Amino acid sequence: MSSFTSEPWFEPKANSKVWIVRRGFTYHIGTKCSQNKIVIRKGFETDFASVPRIFWSLIPPWGRYGKAAVLHDYLYQGGLIEGWIPVKMTCKRKQADQIFLEAMGVLGVRMWRKYPMYWAVRAFGFLAWRAKR
Repeated sequence: MSSFTSEPWFEPKANSKVWIVRRGFTYHIGTKCSQNKIVIRKGFETDFASVPRIFWSLIPPWGRYGKAAVLHDYLYQGGLIEGWIPVKMTCKRKQADQIFLEAMGVLGVRMWRKYPMYWAVRAFGFLAWRAKR
């Protein structure tokens, strides 16, 4: 099973909906201690889950899935996947969405919440993907 290496620390950015990573973390894709990993470094900015405000009562922007949302933001912003070879690569949108789903599973997000979130990013994520490319 995939794994997160440590607990990150976030701090809100003044006068915005953005949070700044103050202590980074690593996510191993596919299996624990996999050589394929995503490294979120100190200073990265995120809005956690980009949920329209009208739906916040059902799915707030932060929750058990918070670290998965940060990974997803990072990949959507052109973040790199590091592998066992000394090459870093960007991923395609579908792969970023699948990593988001996998990471929510690692975090113990219940099926009734993780699958609607996954299908929402599959259906509407193209808007953010294009905007950040």
